[in-house]
Amino acid sequence: MIIQFSWLYAAEDQSKPNIILIFADDLGWKDVGYQGSDFMETPVLDGLAKEGMVFTNAYAAGGNCAPSRACLLSGNYTPRHGVYAVRTTERGKKSEMRLLPTPNKSGLAKENITFADAMKSAGYVTGIFGKWHLDGPDGASPEEQGFDVVFQSQGGWSGKEGDNPKGIFSLTHAAGEFMEKNKDKPFLIYLPHYAIHTELKARASTLERFKAKAPGKQHHDPLYAACTYDLDDGIGILLKKLKELDLEKNTMIVFTSDNGSTNQSSQEPLRGNKGAYYEGGIREPMIVRWPAAVKPGTTCDVPVINVDLFPTFLAAAGAKTDKQLDGESLLPLLKQEGSFKRESIFWHFPGYLDHPVIRGRDLDVRTGFRSRPVSVIRKGDWKLHLFLEEWQLDGGKDKIATNRAVELYNMKEDIGEHKDLADTQIQKRDELLNDLLAWHKSVNAPIPSEPNPRYNPNATEENNTPKKKPAK
Repeated sequence: MIIQFSWLYAAEDQSKPNIILIFADDLGWKDVGYQGSDFMETPVLDGLAKEGMVFTNAYAAGGNCAPSRACLLSGNYTPRHGVYAVRTTERGKKSEMRLLPTPNKSGLAKENITFADAMKSAGYVTGIFGKWHLDGPDGASPEEQGFDVVFQSQGGWSGKEGDNPKGIFSLTHAAGEFMEKNKDKPFLIYLPHYAIHTELKARASTLERFKAKAPGKQHHDPLYAACTYDLDDGIGILLKKLKELDLEKNTMIVFTSDNGSTNQSSQEPLRGNKGAYYEGGIREPMIVRWPAAVKPGTTCDVPVINVDLFPTFLAAAGAKTDKQLDGESLLPLLKQEGSFKRESIFWHFPGYLDHPVIRGRDLDVRTGFRSRPVSVIRKGDWKLHLFLEEWQLDGGKDKIATNRAVELYNMKEDIGEHKDLADTQIQKRDELLNDLLAWHKSVNAPIPSEPNPRYNPNATEENNTPKKKPAK
């Protein structure tokens, strides 16, 4: 979808802050120290949390890498850009898919203005240091989408071999050099790390540190913890450089992750993992430190989502655009002043992702998918999942009492999504459902409706029903 926009202008009387967005890869909500991990150590992020604002209800707009990044960069939900998955929305056994999924876009179209385009037009020098993941046949390179400087190498490191796992330190030092070169002008740094995405890697000394540590009850993988620790250490080097350049006060630092962790790391009390639209797949750690505007040691429990960062950056720079953005500026929350009017946030995934997640849906029968076609709304304390197979093929709203198309959870009382209230909180269920259906229309969300001719329910049950263990 091509979105029309006009160039931006910046308010002349505003001192534009530098902006650094650090974007981890596959780092789960429970994988950092300040969120309560019993094995991982993230002293730098823990310190950053004390120095800024922690968002306790922060979300990625996609359940895995490419859609989340497309949403983040474009400021738009998935139906507006068509990036729903990595490569294809048809991932898994075709015989177990009840619907023909909506085709996927392989990347973010060049015409879709990014926050880098916008900030460049507002007078910023822009740089990306790390993973792009949106330049497939349907997409474009970062150079074509607003970035002046592009550094994506996991090599180029002058240290000892093995001391640059996942490119953490080469990316960090390249970003530091960019800051030093552009210290006298406003800059935007997008630092999307390759860590901690598989294949997990860590420095030998860090790995030995966690091999010697007593395992936690929830987390206990030394390599996973070591990779996370090295990522944290890289962030510390960048923060040190920022301090050396005397740029801390008017630099907004945002830290978050693209999606939940893989099954290598349980996210309990959250349900699910990467690729799912239960909390473990989309709820993320998020910190904003900006000494000039954000009071240290503060917490915000308002639900926010990564499409909010585009309008936040614009507002911080005193810039505007005519582009249709789906997020809302977080400045009123960050500065604890003004009003934040947005009521709901949304997700739309009209396809299939294979490989089940921890405590996913229908584990007794459907063990083949992290997610099937689904739309989700979070409104206040409430969250509703609309499962599109059942909705489209099993009677829709007329059969809502029996077709299992809808799940409803109270996130304040049940963060783990254990108790489905769709059959008891009917008024709230219908309120959120109607809001979600109205949103579908407003963004022209494609809803898969054609039955898959290759679907075989007998094969599904035969392949997915757990086999009994043989008698000893």
